[in-house]
Amino acid sequence: MPMVARRLRDPDVNPCLSESDASTRCMDENNYDRERCSTYFLKYKNCRKFWNSVMVKRRQNGVEPPMPTAAERDEILGAMGKMPY
Repeated sequence: MPMVARRLRDPDVNPCLSESDASTRCMDENNYDRERCSTYFLKYKNCRKFWNSVMVKRRQNGVEPPMPTAAERDEILGAMGKMPY
């Protein structure tokens, strides 16, 4: 597996791995009819927006690494009480 593909499958690098997998699975199950999977695409897009904004704020505050690890993301989502996306 190429390095880029491996990084995208790493939960510490890709915070929206489950949303990405769900949209791909939907496309496979619905014969690549994009209209039927629009809710999955929207969820993925909102997930990326949310974690990108978290990453921008962490960079502005000088926090390293800019993207929280998978464990930190679980804590952040747990503190929010519900999924923000």
